[in-house]
Parts: sequence; structure tokens; C-alpha cells
Amino acid sequence: MSIAKVTEVISSSTVSMEDAVKSGIERASKTIEGISGVWVKDTKATIKNNKIEEWRLTLAITFVLND
Repeated sequence: MSIAKVTEVISSSTVSMEDAVKSGIERASKTIEGISGVWVKDTKATIKNNKIEEWRLTLAITFVLND
């Protein structure tokens, strides 16, 4: 039987939402083993001069606990 845990992180990117997800998972994987899924819980953007300056995403990262 496997037990999973969910932790939340906030990731940002000036490029795209997808880039924010990728960089969030990449950074989380440095300290979390066994990542099995991600849920984008919230999406926000900062605006400057009527253009999106930065995407900010709240990610719920699921990982399986080690035995």
C-alpha cells in the first residue's frame, strides 16, 4: 500500500504558465522524492503597462512517501 502527501508551493515565471509549472516541479524535486502529480490550484498574473509581467501559480504537488 502506498501513502501520498500533498504540499503546496508558489512558482512564478515571466515566460508562461507552463514555464511556471515546470520550474516549480523542477525546484520541488530537489527536496521532494517521488513526485507523481501536480494540480494548479490558483493562477495569478502581475500587470505592467497593460501587459502580463509575471505569472504566479499555486501548485499542489503530490508525492508518494518512502517506506
